Amino acid sequence: MKIVDMRVRTVAIPMNSMLRHNTGVHPGYMMRTVLELITDEGIVGLGEVGGGDQRGALTKLKPRILGMNPFDLEAIKLKVLRSIYYLSNSRLYGAIEIACLDIQGKAAGVPVCQLLGGKVRDAVPMIAYLFWRYDRPGGGDDTTAEDQADLCVELHETLGVNAMKLKAGVMPPMEEARVLELCRDRLGPDFGLRIDPNGTWSVPTAVRVGQRLEGLGVEYFEDPAWGLEGMRAVRQQVRIPLATNMYPNKFDDLGPAIRIDAVDIILTDLHYWEGPRGVKDLCAVCRTFNLAVAMHSGAEFGVELAAMIHTASTIPAMPFAGDAHYHYLEDDIIVGGKLPYENGAIAVPSGPGLGVQLDEDKMKHYEKYFEEKGDYYARFHEDPRRPDWYPMPGQT
Repeated sequence: MKIVDMRVRTVAIPMNSMLRHNTGVHPGYMMRTVLELITDEGIVGLGEVGGGDQRGALTKLKPRILGMNPFDLEAIKLKVLRSIYYLSNSRLYGAIEIACLDIQGKAAGVPVCQLLGGKVRDAVPMIAYLFWRYDRPGGGDDTTAEDQADLCVELHETLGVNAMKLKAGVMPPMEEARVLELCRDRLGPDFGLRIDPNGTWSVPTAVRVGQRLEGLGVEYFEDPAWGLEGMRAVRQQVRIPLATNMYPNKFDDLGPAIRIDAVDIILTDLHYWEGPRGVKDLCAVCRTFNLAVAMHSGAEFGVELAAMIHTASTIPAMPFAGDAHYHYLEDDIIVGGKLPYENGAIAVPSGPGLGVQLDEDKMKHYEKYFEEKGDYYARFHEDPRRPDWYPMPGQT
């Protein structure tokens, strides 16, 4: 079997609100580049990557993989990820590996999870991912901790989720701390609480917030300050487990992070950690050093979410519900529409391969929508309510 062609398309899907975070605003839609690898046997593998319009970057890699056997992933990784450092991009390789695994599963007639060791759970629990919103459903913006607590209760009731994570670093830090206090009060002692300012707080601020939240039984404090040294400084002063998808978020930094005791929990990501097989490598290292793992979300659509669910289903020690922006999307590009939440979890697709197919009518529609709206990464820090604003990590 050989890869004989690659097709790449960038699509955008509307969201039900504009999502704020510490480096800008998702402006009412999310974008992904969808990859199709075509084999000489007519099997098509699907992959997906974020970060704006990645068509040009993926097309540059096309000559490196044409003629390759999609089962030869070690050689493909060397040619795509290892050979020239200034073209190295684990995000792009992750999309290619996902597509190759989809091909492998279709060729063998098995779901991707069986290629990764077999599933140990039939569904993956998910969280209520809370963002401060502009133009929320029904109108208005989120401005108080009560707004976020209301959203958390709503998602608990509609999706069945039993944990939350607040995307912080937007409002005053103590107002964001109050969100977790309200959620604990409204949803009880067993509801999972997390907070993630994406490294934007100074160490003193992160310590103050962390110490205030210590009595709530918070599952983890994600990326409270910038860099490995910032994480280590907070971890030494706060009695809440520290998690990360920033420091470390690649194998080069994993050893130093472990050596200086910077983190307790590492969030798996199919792009930062070099595809589903790389995530399995990461989990082996974490098991060796008794670090926990959780599942990171990068604002994915159904193709990648399926790959994430397959991967997470094969990891025995994953005690935390997974992240997902998915509930903010109005639609999806896969046949049958969005993957459903059932009792706060998303079932592992049955396969073969990823178990999802592209809906060509929706692909055409959302390709056109992307061309109308444009690549917001070119203006990513833009905040429509504060036109002169730009992010300054450590300013708080």
